[in-house]
Formats: sequence, C-alpha cells, structure tokens
Amino acid sequence: MKPIQLFVPKYRTEEILEEIRPALEAGWTGPGEKTAQFEAEWRAYTGLENAHFLNSATAGLHLAFTILRDRWGWSEGDEILTTSFTFVSTNHTIVHAGLKPVFADIDEYLCLDPASAAARISPRTRAICFVGLGGHAGRYAQVRELCARHGLRLILDASHMAGTRICGVHAGHGADVAVFSFHAVKNLPTADSGMICFQDPDLDREARKWSWMGINKDTFTRTAGSGLYKWKYDVEHLGFKYHGNAIMASMGLVALRHLDHDNAYRRQLACWYDGALAGCPAVARIPQREEVLNSRHLYQILVEDRDEVVRKLNERAIYPGVHYTDNASYRMYSYAAGTCPRAAHASERVISLPMHLGLSEEDVRRVAAEVQDICR
Repeated sequence: MKPIQLFVPKYRTEEILEEIRPALEAGWTGPGEKTAQFEAEWRAYTGLENAHFLNSATAGLHLAFTILRDRWGWSEGDEILTTSFTFVSTNHTIVHAGLKPVFADIDEYLCLDPASAAARISPRTRAICFVGLGGHAGRYAQVRELCARHGLRLILDASHMAGTRICGVHAGHGADVAVFSFHAVKNLPTADSGMICFQDPDLDREARKWSWMGINKDTFTRTAGSGLYKWKYDVEHLGFKYHGNAIMASMGLVALRHLDHDNAYRRQLACWYDGALAGCPAVARIPQREEVLNSRHLYQILVEDRDEVVRKLNERAIYPGVHYTDNASYRMYSYAAGTCPRAAHASERVISLPMHLGLSEEDVRRVAAEVQDICR
C-alpha cells in the first residue's frame, strides 16, 4: 500500500540549480545580490514596502518583538496578547525578548478570538500577536481594530500565509510587522529561511543591523561598487547572526515564481477533502471566509479520540500531523493552564491531513475514506 505522508516538499531541482549557479560561480553565497533580489521580488509580489530576508521565521519573530520593544520602550515583563494554539516559536520569541505571553482563546477558525483578546487587555499589554494558522486569516480585521482602539502594536505571525490574500490584498498589510516562513515544508519551500516585513522603513533598517551582529554595514555593502573590501564598520548595539544567504534566496526565487499556481492546487486538494468529508458528522472541518484567498498550508479537522484515529491511520500507511498542542499544556507555560478552553478542546481533537503538491485526487479520496471508516 502506498504510504501517504503529511508533507513532501516540491523542489524544481534543475531550475533551482540554475538559479544558484551564479552565486556559486561568483563565490558569494552569503547576503548579496541574490538575497537583495529575493527581497525585491517579495516586496513586488506582496505589495509590502519593506522586506528583509532571514535564516528563519523564528529569527524574524525574535527580531520583531526585540525591535518593537526597544522602539516603544517596553519594560521587562510587559505583556503580549497571543494564542496558545501555535508552534512554540511564536511564544518562545516573546519570552526571549523579555516579555510575557498572555494567552487569549481561539475562534472557529483556530485563530485568535478578538473578544477573548479584548477581555484580557491589561495596563501592561503592549501588543497583540496574531497567528494565521494554516493560512487562515480568521478575524484579523477585528484584531487590527482592537489594536487601533487601545494603542497596541500588531505583530502578524504569517508563517503559514505565503500567498494568502484578504480582500485581494496579501497578508501582512495593516500590521506593524509581519513574519513569513520559507521552511522546507511551507508553501514557499527553501531548506529554511524567512522574511520580516516592518511597516516602518526605519525599523527595516534597524532589523538589518540586528540580523548582522549589530554591525552597521554588511559585507556585501562594504564590497560593492569598487570591488575593494572596505573593512571598517561600527557595531552600534548587540545583535544576532540571523541573516539569510544566497543559496536559500535562490531556492526562494524559484518557489516564488510558482507560488500562486502551487497554492491554487492546494486549494483544489482542500476542495476534494471538503467534498469527500462533507457527509461525515463525526468530522468537523474548519470553516473558510469568503473574502480570504487561503494559502491552505494545512487541512485540519477535529475528531473525537484523535490519538486513536491517528494510530489507525498510521496502520493504513497514512501519516497525518497535529497542529498544534495547546502551549498552556507545556510545563513552561503552565501558568496559563485552563485559561483557553477552546484552544484546549481543539488541541485534543485536531488532525492535519496530508497536504502537499504530490497528492492526487485519488490520494485525497483514500485518506478521506479511511478517516470516515475509522470515525464511523
């Protein structure tokens, strides 16, 4: 029986090798022409004014919270309203920046519920972090309004949202900063990398220093023009080695050319799942918003006795995933245990069904049939 995996990245190998070749022949694989080109093409694709290429979305989130903290003078222990229904990178990076994650509950889209967030605003709340889980936009517009009403910053964890559009506009607009992931299993796959998009160009320039050890001129800038290596630079503050490189940028450039086509196929896979699962009352599907063109990074369902369903699917050579475990169930965030009942409920029931470009309609129908047979 053919195994069906959760994720299988699609790399257009020959096209990627041709894109990488100039960097290899030039002997320049760090930040430089390729990373600048990818940033420019990402800005053109999304309409976002600023974009800085990094080695991961986790690095981008850490920079987002760190730079906003310093810009707005936030203090140790100031609070960020966030979701507990996400990968731990989202909330770890808040802690790394010396801030405190305060969890609000989720809605039927598995995204942050603005009503729950509004009820948890305190005098120490400084920002809201919205996670576009699976490519969903949820009630993002209402969260934006909540931030505007209370004078809070808005961070969009858009790790799953490459290609998601809201009312025709790419995800990221309206946020103080948006962070995208190009990890190997994401819709725009590289081996691992990400993009941070600040609304403020001054903060984009600041991010470029933070991502290169606090140095005010990167190596490519100091070499460009005359071809002479200008060794002198200043170190303005503490920083990290978070910048992206030419190899990952080359992979990203190729993937970006195919992103809309690939996402359209993912939406087709989701339609096949919807049709095949529509008559199964034991399977709850996540609703879609008409105004959102969803990247469909994930296809999630909710079932009772989730662990047993996953076990039986594995026995039938189908390997789904779980996105995600309620972070408040982890020891590190146990201070919030019991505060988000809808997130806890979803955490015990959610399954991510196989979702990748190598799937056929027949594969989807097989997965759906097995799910229904097990849940019957």
